[in-house]
Amino acid sequence: MSEQYWNASASASASASASSSSSLNSSSHDTEDDHTIAAILAEEERLRYDGKLGKRLSHLDSIPHTPRVIGDIPDANDATLDHERLAERLATYKLAELQIEGDGNCQFRALADQLLQHQDYHQYVRKHVVKQLKSHRNLYEGYVPMKYKSYVKKMKRLGEWGDHVTLQAAADRFEAKICLVTSFRDTCYIEILPRDKSPSRELWLSFWSEIHYNSLYQTGEVPTRRHRKKHWLF
Repeated sequence: MSEQYWNASASASASASASSSSSLNSSSHDTEDDHTIAAILAEEERLRYDGKLGKRLSHLDSIPHTPRVIGDIPDANDATLDHERLAERLATYKLAELQIEGDGNCQFRALADQLLQHQDYHQYVRKHVVKQLKSHRNLYEGYVPMKYKSYVKKMKRLGEWGDHVTLQAAADRFEAKICLVTSFRDTCYIEILPRDKSPSRELWLSFWSEIHYNSLYQTGEVPTRRHRKKHWLF
């Protein structure tokens, strides 16, 4: 697992270039895809109100969340220790990971799995996060240590790693509480809440610090995902 995701750091730029011709640029596909996504979200809301969702942890203490860009990538030894720490925490809280592809899109893939029941919808999630960043510049610009337009342009590219600024934008856009179980030494759990709104859903992710995100479920409840046909992809 560690080798696959560690190599993702070196290949992120290549992945972004190879993916630049994706159907994000097709307005007709966007319209059809948005209708499909709307139907999935409506079904997810129906299930939530039926009481079949929400089997999540509620007793963990969270620290205040401050959006930030990606920090330093740990060296190989620290990364191994971080991963072992995360695995121990997940076992303690009876959580299990649905493994997310390590292609530079892992944050958006993990969010897509939680929101839409499949990581292949990651381009839809990225598109709406970028819209949120563009539309509400005043909310996020202060956390970005570079020209904001360049940052937004960078985040639009497939294969570009998401950070805690994009997590905040996702929480705001989808009105979701994002629950992050981390490998940080001093921080086990972070809640990212939408600004000025009550969350309508919870999204649970694991964060192998600065390296990889996976989608979280209770142990024994990790779903089996079939790869979708190409015409379903965004």
